[in-house]
Amino acid sequence: MEGLILKAVGGLYTVESPSGVLSCKARGIFRKQGISPCTGDRVTVEDDVITEIMPRKNLLIRPPLANLDQLLFVLSVRDPAPNLQLLDRFLAVCVYKEIQPVLIFTKLDLADAEHYAALYKSAGFPQFFVDYEKPETVQAVYEALKGKISAFTGNSGVGKSTLLNALDVSLHLETGDISKKLGRGRHTTRETSLYTLPHGGKIADTPGFSTFETEAYAQIAPDELADCFPEIGAVTEPCRYADCRHMKEPGCAVQLAVSKGAIPQTRYDSYALMMQESLSRKTY
Repeated sequence: MEGLILKAVGGLYTVESPSGVLSCKARGIFRKQGISPCTGDRVTVEDDVITEIMPRKNLLIRPPLANLDQLLFVLSVRDPAPNLQLLDRFLAVCVYKEIQPVLIFTKLDLADAEHYAALYKSAGFPQFFVDYEKPETVQAVYEALKGKISAFTGNSGVGKSTLLNALDVSLHLETGDISKKLGRGRHTTRETSLYTLPHGGKIADTPGFSTFETEAYAQIAPDELADCFPEIGAVTEPCRYADCRHMKEPGCAVQLAVSKGAIPQTRYDSYALMMQESLSRKTY
């Protein structure tokens, strides 16, 4: 039968199947092939043994998590303020891996989120503004999780646990401490569990992305980077040169769009930095 891995710990896999939740081991051949089943994998199970891993549509390395539909970035507008360059890197990785990025702004009582929201409007990423005095703002996030496999990420202190508790009070997360049902500690473990919400959507908690190394997720080639910034990839006016990197080339339509304010300067700066790194990366 087919199933979905909900949790992977020490060679034991919790698999959701049509006949219930199973505790399984994996075939030894996976280890010989250098393959490890991970949370989110769709698998075939025979006699409580995982015999096949279905093709993955995407994979995160740390923590191991496969087949994500969306990654929700929880961002506080203050204390701490968003690290835009780091955020842009991971947004690019999401687009590259065909994971829908979603921005969720919190702590709206401390400052206005519109400045940050405006930076990503032209990119087209879904945005939510959570105000706990307005339950409908939490409900909107809850509805966005329906029928999807989603993960939440964000720096410590942005209110991630508070949001997850508001989405489902049965999670009983201790703010800033340990997730009882999602099995996470203070960003110290790489284990990831999927938890099923009452409406059927599945969510995973992940470490704060400040602890991640972008290169561990994806090394995006120079020719592919522009498409990982949707507002840059959407520029229809042709550049003077067909192989334009949108850096210092004359007649660049992207640089013109930046100068006119159609593309935020911070987004372009992140693109330019990633392009420089990509061009300097040694390939063997």
